[in-house]
Amino acid sequence: MVKLTINGKPIEVAEGTTILDAARMLHIHIPTLCYLKDINEVGACRVCLVEVEGKARLFAACNTVCEEGMSVLTNTARVRSARKTNVELILSQHHTSCTSCVRDGNCSLQDIAKELNVLGPVKEVDPRPLRWDTSLALIRDDSKCIQCYRCVNECDKVQDLHVWDILGTGKNSRVGLDVRRGDLTQICSLCGQCITHCPTGALSARDDTDRFYEALYDPEKITVVQIAPAVRSAYGESIGLPRELATEGRMAAAVKALGVDYVFDTNFSADLTIMEEGSELLEYLGNRKSQYPMFTSCCPGWVRFMKIRYPDMVTQLSSAKSPQQMFGAVTKSYFAQRIGVDPSRIFSVSIMPCSAKKYECDVPELNDAAHLDPGYPDMKDVDLVLTTRELSRLLRGIDVASLKEVPFDSPLGAGTGAAVIFGRTGGVMEAALRSAYYLVTGENPDPKTFCEMHADPSLPVYADAWREAVYDVAGTKVRVAVTSGLGNAGRLVDAIRKGEVQYDFVEIMACPGGCAGGGGQPIHDGEELALCRGDILDSLDENNPIRYSHENPEVITLYRDYMEKPLSEKAHHLLHTSQKDWTL
Repeated sequence: MVKLTINGKPIEVAEGTTILDAARMLHIHIPTLCYLKDINEVGACRVCLVEVEGKARLFAACNTVCEEGMSVLTNTARVRSARKTNVELILSQHHTSCTSCVRDGNCSLQDIAKELNVLGPVKEVDPRPLRWDTSLALIRDDSKCIQCYRCVNECDKVQDLHVWDILGTGKNSRVGLDVRRGDLTQICSLCGQCITHCPTGALSARDDTDRFYEALYDPEKITVVQIAPAVRSAYGESIGLPRELATEGRMAAAVKALGVDYVFDTNFSADLTIMEEGSELLEYLGNRKSQYPMFTSCCPGWVRFMKIRYPDMVTQLSSAKSPQQMFGAVTKSYFAQRIGVDPSRIFSVSIMPCSAKKYECDVPELNDAAHLDPGYPDMKDVDLVLTTRELSRLLRGIDVASLKEVPFDSPLGAGTGAAVIFGRTGGVMEAALRSAYYLVTGENPDPKTFCEMHADPSLPVYADAWREAVYDVAGTKVRVAVTSGLGNAGRLVDAIRKGEVQYDFVEIMACPGGCAGGGGQPIHDGEELALCRGDILDSLDENNPIRYSHENPEVITLYRDYMEKPLSEKAHHLLHTSQKDWTL
C-alpha cells in the first residue's frame, strides 16, 4: 500500500494506482479528455495535469502512479493555466463549427473548454477538407480530430480490428486509415464503437434524417417505422426523459407524433427470427456435417467481421436474416398485401441502436421482397435506417413526457419477452433455446432455465470473455456459448478453430454488451451503459405476459395466412439469406 495526500487529504491506495484513480476515490475532480480506463491511458491531451510538490514539472494524472509520501495538488493556478493553454492549443487545430456539429451539446472538448473558462475566440487553422466518402455508414472528419487516440485503442484493444492507426511522425502525425490494409469497406465491421468513444465529432454515423423527412412529406409515400428492442432502453437519455417515463408506449407515441403512418415493433420480427433460426438449429443438430457450431446471424457487424476475418466459416452462420431485414421483407410483401397498396409506395424505416444496420439495409442481396415481382427491381426491403441518436434529434421540440402512451400498430406490432432481450448480449441465445425446447418437447421451459446467458455484472462490459453452458433438450445435450465485442469474438472463434472448445450453437454480438451498447446509442463519455440498459430489457421480458416467441399471436397469423410454416419455401425466399454472397 502507498500513502499520499491529494489537496491535503490523506489516502492509502494499492501499489500501481494512478493519481487520477486515487483522486476519484476522494471525489476530487480532475478533467480528462483522451482518457479511457484500461483502454487509452496515454496522457496525450495533457488536460489532466497535476502538480506534485517538490517536482519541477507537471504530471498527467491518468498514467502517473502514486508514490509513497507524494503530495498532489490538482487545482493550483499553475495547473489551471497549463490545462487552459493545452485546451487552447487543441482548439487551435480543431474546426470549431460547434453549432453545425453532430456532437454539439455532447462534446467533451466543448465541456472542458467551458470548465476552464476558454470563452474568447481561439485562432484556428483553416479546416482541413473532408476527404471522405459521405455515403458510407461511418464518417470521419479529420478537421475535428484532436489526436487523442481513443479510436485507435478502442478498435485495437476491444474490437481487435485495427482499422485506425497513427500515420506520420512528429508534428505531421495524425490519426487515420492505413490504406495499405484496404479501404474502410474491406477492413471495418462498422460496429461504431469508435464513434461512441470519440470525445468530439471527428467520428459519426451518417446522418439520414433529411431523407426521412423527405419521405415523410411525400404524399405518395406510406411511412412505416420499426423500432428495435434496444432503442427503448436508451431513447430517453438524450432528451432528458426519466426512465420511468421512457416507456415503450410513449416511444411509440413520440414516433407517431412525427407524422409517420405506421409504427411497428421490431420485436415482432425478432420473434419471427427465433422461429426460423430455432427451426434451423434443430435441423442443424439433427444433420450436423461440420466440426464447427452454428452461429447467430442477426448482427451485421459480426457478419462483416466473419466475412473479413474468417471467410471460410461464413457458411456456419445461420441463414436467418436479422429481425430488421425480416421486417422489411414482410412489410413489402405481406403487409403491403394486407393494406392493399403497391409495395413501392411503402417507405420502410428502421430505428436501430446500431451504425452497421445502415450498411445492412443497403446490401443488395437482401432485397428479396422486390424479387417477388419483376416490376420492382430497385426496391429495397428496408429503405432507411436511423440510429437512436438520430431519433433523439428528430424528437427535439416534442414534449415527449406529456404524450399519452399508445400501443404499436397491428399486424406487425406484437412482441414477446423473448424478443425484447434480443437487445442485450445472450438474449438471442436465450430466446432461441426457449422456443427450441418447446419445438422438441411441446412444453415451455421455465424462462429462468437459461440464465447462464446473462452477462457477468462484476466485469467491465468488454472484459466478459465468453459464457458457456450445456443444456439438456429432451435427452439431447446442446453445448452453447455467448460473447460480445469483436475482440472476444475473435478469441472464441480461434479457440473453436484450434479444437480447444466445442459448441453446437454460438451467439456473437459485435458491440460489448450487445445492441444495448451499440454504435448508434446515446453517447455518455466515459460511461459504459450496456449492462444497465440490458437490465431494463430483462425487466420488460419479466413483465411481458407472453415470454416465448412461438406464442406471438401475430407471428402465428403470419405463418397461417402467408408463410405456411418455418423454413417453408416462401420463408426461405423472404426470411433467409446467404451471407457468403453479401457485398461488403
